[in-house]
Amino acid sequence: MTEDCCASPGAGSSVCDLPSPEPRHKREIAPCPQCGQSGKPVEGQTVRAMVSVSLRSVPQDSYLFCRTRDCPVVYFNRDGRITFLTADLRERVYQKEPESTDVSICYCFRHTVGQLVNASREERDSILADINAGIKAQECACDLRNPQGSCCLGNVTARIKLEVSSRVTQQSQG
Repeated sequence: MTEDCCASPGAGSSVCDLPSPEPRHKREIAPCPQCGQSGKPVEGQTVRAMVSVSLRSVPQDSYLFCRTRDCPVVYFNRDGRITFLTADLRERVYQKEPESTDVSICYCFRHTVGQLVNASREERDSILADINAGIKAQECACDLRNPQGSCCLGNVTARIKLEVSSRVTQQSQG
């Protein structure tokens, strides 16, 4: 039985393992050349879809995604000689700007951090239902539209938990 990757607790942190006629090659993890944190493998097509530079400057290579908030690097290759910064992208990156209310957290269905932060419980449930319906209908393209190259649902659910926890803490202190 195949598990829905977007419903798993680690969703948003890894690319779904879909059945493939060709065996997947294990990709190396490498540190970001700027901040030294381990990068997350991301498909080259994601990088090519996200950058706003000429595709002639995006050689075929294995790329990694830097999730570190304060690091300007978004994508880099294994040896760190090729990097793409936040300024090189078409989209703002949630992991780089998690407190910006106008940054997308769901890139396929255009939900923003602000929508989640300001949402009532019913509105948050509606956002989750919208994303899940899109996934079920195979209307998402997270591999191309999300800078991390994988499903946003893990980011969305984690952010909702953070907001709920923050509200509970504020209510108990007030």
